[in-house]
Amino acid sequence: MKDRFAKHVFSEIDMHASNFSKSVIGYEVLPPPELERIFNMSGGNIFHGVMSLHQLYWLRPIKGYSNYSTPIKGLYLCGSGTHPGGGVTGGPGRLSALNVLEDMK
Repeated sequence: MKDRFAKHVFSEIDMHASNFSKSVIGYEVLPPPELERIFNMSGGNIFHGVMSLHQLYWLRPIKGYSNYSTPIKGLYLCGSGTHPGGGVTGGPGRLSALNVLEDMK
């Protein structure tokens, strides 16, 4: 099943980037249950939480913690579970770092 899915994805990419499949030297397909088991990601969710309106912007990861700070002085949040989420590479880390720098003033 996993190999069939990977081959389907590769063939779709081949339609837009010829010979993509031939350039792949290895791959691993990890469905959500395996992500949860291996990496302890709740529900196998790579975004560390649902990307829905009730957990976005000022509600991510939860209400009151969207500014990357915690009640523990010097402990900050960053990663896929914080705004803007895991789909924005580097975004959560940068925004958290800016918050740390602001607190250091």
